[in-house]
Amino acid sequence: MSQQTAPYGSWKSPITSDLIVGGSVALGQVALDGGDTYWVEGRPTEGGRNCVVRRAADGRTEDLTPREFNARTRVHEYGGGDYAVSNGTLYFTNFTDQRVYRQTLDPSSARSAPEPVTPDAALRFADFSVDRRRGVVYAVREDHTEGGEPLNTVVRFRADGDEEGGQVVVSGNDFYAAPRLSPDGRRLAWLAWNHPNMPWDGCELWVGELDEGGSVVSKRLVAGGPEESIVQPEWSPAGVLHFVSDRTGWWNLYRLDAGGEARHLHAREAEFGIPLWVFGASLYGFISEEKILCACVERGQSRLAVLDAATGALEQVESPYTDVTSVKVAGGRAAFRAGTPTERSAVVELNLDTRETRVLKRSSEAAVDAGYVSVPRAVEYPTEGGLTAHAFYYAPRNKDFAAPEGERPPLVVKCHGGPTSMTTTTLRLEIQFWTSRGIAVLDVNYGGSTGYGREYRMRLNDRWGIVDVDDCVNGARHLVERGLADGARCAITGGSAGGFTVLNALTFRDLFRAGASHYGVSDLGALVRDTHKVESRYLERLVGPYPAREDIYRERSSINFTERLSCPVIFFQGLEDKVVPPNQAETMVEALRRKGLPVAYVAFEGEQHGFRRAENIKRALDGELYFYSRVFGFDLADAVEPVEIENL
Repeated sequence: MSQQTAPYGSWKSPITSDLIVGGSVALGQVALDGGDTYWVEGRPTEGGRNCVVRRAADGRTEDLTPREFNARTRVHEYGGGDYAVSNGTLYFTNFTDQRVYRQTLDPSSARSAPEPVTPDAALRFADFSVDRRRGVVYAVREDHTEGGEPLNTVVRFRADGDEEGGQVVVSGNDFYAAPRLSPDGRRLAWLAWNHPNMPWDGCELWVGELDEGGSVVSKRLVAGGPEESIVQPEWSPAGVLHFVSDRTGWWNLYRLDAGGEARHLHAREAEFGIPLWVFGASLYGFISEEKILCACVERGQSRLAVLDAATGALEQVESPYTDVTSVKVAGGRAAFRAGTPTERSAVVELNLDTRETRVLKRSSEAAVDAGYVSVPRAVEYPTEGGLTAHAFYYAPRNKDFAAPEGERPPLVVKCHGGPTSMTTTTLRLEIQFWTSRGIAVLDVNYGGSTGYGREYRMRLNDRWGIVDVDDCVNGARHLVERGLADGARCAITGGSAGGFTVLNALTFRDLFRAGASHYGVSDLGALVRDTHKVESRYLERLVGPYPAREDIYRERSSINFTERLSCPVIFFQGLEDKVVPPNQAETMVEALRRKGLPVAYVAFEGEQHGFRRAENIKRALDGELYFYSRVFGFDLADAVEPVEIENL
């Protein structure tokens, strides 16, 4: 079938917003218990609730979380570590009341109704470690009972019910994560850090000796510090503590020997860990005492490997996956979440003997013809200071269409959130939504992103709003200079911290002709005064001390320089967002209205930070496409619900 000729942006695509949200789920938090595999599904079609799912050893898959429950903690607001399962008993935090519930399962697939374990109080729990011998569960607790900044501790609560909400076993630091019980039940490891650090700046790994009741009777610092980041402490089957440290400039694996010294298992300019934004992240697990299955991230892409802790040898496991997280290993098998440039995220099982993989659950069963899929290409390009930045470039691709000769495509530059985070190459239909319509995409891992070592990650220190903006601008310029994008039709889009980059790029640079801010930051001063505990001092590293350097906060905040804006902007905002409150968007929208610039504002009742409901995800996709079509002057192949654009 011959291709039709049509302008970029106007190509008809089967990758619609309905396809993207219909039946699609977010997958994560894989766990193994006996022969069963567990994971969490975030379901947009069910109001964005989290459901714990079990795939039994015989292949049966079932929901465990009743419809009236939502397995999602609010510790650190970003959550993670929402549940644990041990010997057929499930513990999870329910989003609505933040109580921990216990649910008993049995091999016949019968399950009890969830029963509350912790009290109905202003307490939140996450990152569980079950101690079956003592009948208790260790967890990170965030106490909001006193008002003001909440109190974070490590607690243990009785597994059969604890009206007190647990007993504190570790306290004194601002933040905690990863309480991990040794196999013999005699020791507890945990991570701790203090303001103004985030855990990827520097944190500490502690080990405590436990008495018969499970209280910490002595403790010692074994690794980490204010300039060394530790992630994922784990005990080997024989009770040897392992962890990931970036003391060499890269997150590499270490083990603690009998004398208390940390032994580097394999030196590599690669990352065996990811930043601790959410609890429970896992990139390795034990096949045996000496063999470790791990995900190794190099140049922003990950691969599976087996590390021999005795020899230091790293053997690659052949697989198509370029994005691997949530690695769990037990009983001769592993399970993890993974994706490829042509396959969406899935929960995957690996037979450790045969190295064969099988998909247990896909994030979507929607089939997309390869003729509509744009495969990313890693690009490196020069940026300010003689440095190199990284991104993934997606060319327009649609087997049914070709552009008129000589036309260059519009470009959408994507900025990930965090900002200490990274984008990956897993197939995301939200990107193919653009490329299959004839719009190129550059997905940028600007300086400050993870996956490229500590030095790259620290580029953003004191320079947030500068380095990230420069890297996005230079990435777009790199494509325009090579004839891969139309310099007159470059847009930039991002959410949260990515939205901050968007607004600064539009305000302080003149390359982009339109932008979309999804729950983005426009006023750094307001953000630092009105955000949650875990990020309340984050900006001291990224920007500077506040209020001592309030001048820098003002200089980097687009809200103070709307007179420099000269292009259209669309804003999407959840009205219950506690991380970036709605006034961040609404103040900016009002300023653009007064200036007479084209502006659109789409607000979502009931949404928090990030959009979880199907109807809102759909509305945001379609609304952004409609906005660009009006601004850049291309016709859409299909009608979409319009958004009101003022001053256009």
